[in-house]
Amino acid sequence: MTAIESLALTNYGHFTTMRVEAGRVRGLGMHLDRLVSDCATLFSAELHTADLRERIRAAVAGLEGPVTVRVTVTDPGLSLARPAAPADPELLITTRPAPPEDQPPLRVRSARYVRDLPAVKHTGLFGPLFERRRAQQDGYDDALFVGPDGLVSEGVTWNVGFFDGESLIWPLAEVLPGVTARLLAAAYDGPQRTEPVSLPRLAGMTTAFSLNSAGGVRPVAAIDATRFDTGHPVLDLLRKRYAEVVPEAI
Repeated sequence: MTAIESLALTNYGHFTTMRVEAGRVRGLGMHLDRLVSDCATLFSAELHTADLRERIRAAVAGLEGPVTVRVTVTDPGLSLARPAAPADPELLITTRPAPPEDQPPLRVRSARYVRDLPAVKHTGLFGPLFERRRAQQDGYDDALFVGPDGLVSEGVTWNVGFFDGESLIWPLAEVLPGVTARLLAAAYDGPQRTEPVSLPRLAGMTTAFSLNSAGGVRPVAAIDATRFDTGHPVLDLLRKRYAEVVPEAI
């Protein structure tokens, strides 16, 4: 069985996605650490960062322009009946042109949903993509997840942040700790805090933004009927601080 067949039949695996420009990646070490940690969690197996680097270098060799690279880890020998059997995970590395970093603001709809095992970037994307599909069918760009407690958590494939006029606000919830969000939080030199964010509280936020490795910092124009300032100077500052993060050589 190939890695693709394994994913189609079991959908058990994990991945990370990174933007590669001129052989360099912002937060490369974090991406590699994520692969190593998630492999231990899902497969009780060890990955070696030197091998990961070599495989990624080979995958992007000769490609022009910025590309999005996805490194997926799965086990073609995994059976539905015995997922606890000793694992022998393999890498599946795919590339595609990277999206522009100045994408238009998102209009998103809130959806009650919590990802399985939120701290792991796993391949179980049926639920999230179904919510994205439903939102797009109703005229939105994407979906933003809200837990059973009514608190905002994360987007389908992105973290979310807010600015209340004075501080950056990061939602306190069980979410995937995104590399871009972590890099931006470390690079931003203004006040910031992590706290619960409910849907009614969104009306008091000045701006909102999404973050992921492929597209960087992207304004959010609206969540449901709540609109945000997509031209606020803090958004330019956030993009600037993220752009100043020094990429690491693969």
